[in-house]
Amino acid sequence: MESVLKKQLKQLVSNSTHLLLEGALRGIEKEGLRVNNSAELSHTPHPKGLGSALTNSSITTDYSEALLEFISPVFETPGTTIEYLKNLHRFTYLHLKEDLIWPGSMPSHIPDSASIPIAQFGSSNIGQLKHIYRVGLEHRYGKKMQIIAGIHYNFSLPDEFWRPFQKQQENKETLQSFRSSCYFKMIRNFRRHSWLLPYLFGASPALCSSFLRGKPHKLKRLHDQTLFLPHATSLRMSDLGYSTKVQSSLNICFNHLNTYLDSLEQGITTYYPPYGKTGVKVDGKYRQLNCNLLQIENEYYSDIRPKRVVLPGERPLQALRKRGVEYIEVRNIDINPFLSVGIDTQQAQFIDTLLISCLLMSDEDICPDERKMVTSNLKKVATRGREPGLLLTTPKGEVSLTEAGNSLLAQVQITGQLLDTIHKTNAYTISVDNQLRKLDNPSLTPSARVLTALQETGLNYSKWMLQKSREHKETFSSSSLPSETLKELTLKAKNSLKEQQQLETSDTLDFDQFLAQHL
Repeated sequence: MESVLKKQLKQLVSNSTHLLLEGALRGIEKEGLRVNNSAELSHTPHPKGLGSALTNSSITTDYSEALLEFISPVFETPGTTIEYLKNLHRFTYLHLKEDLIWPGSMPSHIPDSASIPIAQFGSSNIGQLKHIYRVGLEHRYGKKMQIIAGIHYNFSLPDEFWRPFQKQQENKETLQSFRSSCYFKMIRNFRRHSWLLPYLFGASPALCSSFLRGKPHKLKRLHDQTLFLPHATSLRMSDLGYSTKVQSSLNICFNHLNTYLDSLEQGITTYYPPYGKTGVKVDGKYRQLNCNLLQIENEYYSDIRPKRVVLPGERPLQALRKRGVEYIEVRNIDINPFLSVGIDTQQAQFIDTLLISCLLMSDEDICPDERKMVTSNLKKVATRGREPGLLLTTPKGEVSLTEAGNSLLAQVQITGQLLDTIHKTNAYTISVDNQLRKLDNPSLTPSARVLTALQETGLNYSKWMLQKSREHKETFSSSSLPSETLKELTLKAKNSLKEQQQLETSDTLDFDQFLAQHL
């Protein structure tokens, strides 16, 4: 029987709407720790040559002062997006002096949590809010979890695609409502299959033992100062990484925009007694923004999010309620240490193909039982993904990971063929073919390659990653940054410093009043 996806693709072609997929947009946010030549976290301030971490839209920091975040603009081609990320790294290395950019998701050697510097954003009210939010994360989850790095992949379809697609679906809602519904359909189907990305691209099967010092765990010792699981794909996505018991109790609903907003709003407004014991402002110093389950929207960790660019002074949930979903953000992608910026064009092409496929698949809601299956499969693949014969749970019963992956990629391949026709290339089907090979041969996955490299070199995790850091620095240093890009990024850095200064001199409220209004 012909699949829903295949029928949808045929309909797109029949009225030439498929040609509008050429305008699909993507942007990438990639994190990377600054470390010194001993693989220790850098304790120098965010380099001034990179501008203000508060106001520079291209290079900022995440949780830690040492955790760089590179943000590409939105581009119509994956290759252009990756090249811009490379240019951001080239520009950054012009200002790093002796520091290196860590090439993996799990952090370098951490002597103790106290040594992790929390990011500073200046004295403006918004800068203080960003810093105190991070102080709150320390009190709630500890510092180490917050310096795990990853890649966020932002994806949207062009505005001109939605009207003819709505007509094809014979939908009578407002265009805004229809578009939001479609993005949530994409999100639901992505979540059903989100285990696939850690299997295919997970690159964190091992970590430095300092990360778990003093904590119980079930990891094995590979060799000196290196812990691992033999079939793990992404410890970053496991309970050791971005996972908290408090958040797992929230039951955020990803079925529709209103259910998502309502359930997330509940998390932001629900008082949590253990955080109440921590307090908000104690002895004149803030420990967190509030005592609720979530301080703000961004505190909720998920493998995918609906997003919209916010207006000045606007909260993310307000923006989504008023103007609907603008794009989606995929968040379960590890940094690949074998690649200079942790991701390449072929991976981006595959992600595009998968997301478009998710939009065109069937449209059922995820019930509570299936939601448990989704969570279970993701955790299972994160820690055991390459285990021979591993079974995943589906509404129709258990199925092997290999069988589930082959079945899914057979569907995605059809979308890849159409995208090849649109872009006049064969790159999209090649990207899917290469992922099929990983299902047949798990040794081709980045996680397996990392373990092989650690075993063959005899280096511990931190020493091997330090070696890759130096290799990538050499790659960036030996290639030139285009002069126009250098001018653009230099000007952006200078202007961002001025903008931060203006924010700091223009505040009219004291911080207590500002925070009360903001929340």
